[in-house]
Amino acid sequence: MAAPGPGEYFSVGSHVSCLTCLGQQLQGEVVAFDYQSKMLTLKCAPSSGKANVSDVVLINLAYVSEVDIISDRTETPPPLASLNVSKLANRARSEKEDKLSQAYAISAGVSVEGQHLFQTIHKTIKDCKWQEKNIMIMDDVVIAPPYQVENCKGKEGSALSHVRKIVEKHFRDVESQKSVPRPQAQQTQKDSTLSS
Repeated sequence: MAAPGPGEYFSVGSHVSCLTCLGQQLQGEVVAFDYQSKMLTLKCAPSSGKANVSDVVLINLAYVSEVDIISDRTETPPPLASLNVSKLANRARSEKEDKLSQAYAISAGVSVEGQHLFQTIHKTIKDCKWQEKNIMIMDDVVIAPPYQVENCKGKEGSALSHVRKIVEKHFRDVESQKSVPRPQAQQTQKDSTLSS
């Protein structure tokens, strides 16, 4: 069966096997099916091999050459897990703020090194933001361009000391990454890109 005909559908909880037009075999439990768009969502065995997790695959049935129903579910599927909408909204808001902060840094002409340092600090201390081209951490510490340890200013104390340690470690990590030789394939690819 290439795709469901009029009135045909896949029951949630059924197990199906699909052969894509590229020859890829997919097998799993039906999580959702949208008849209008001919989209099938399957919960498949994890590609990572980890227990207690699954891969979720969206399949456009227009690109499937064969679908076989392995076992059809006749009983009512279990209820859907509840979502913590406020947690999702907070996460979306936080991600949006992070992206706007990155966009601001780019538009303000902050150097790439400054942007990378900001991201490193932000992983440890969420309370950091851009103030023009300066990085402001917890409203106590300011790092001005060129974003080195000696550019960390603020009231002497644990916050300033902690930020300085983060900056030192960031630049040590950057230096150690520069000294690691790249694999030959990456070097060749970069060289061919530069010569074009």
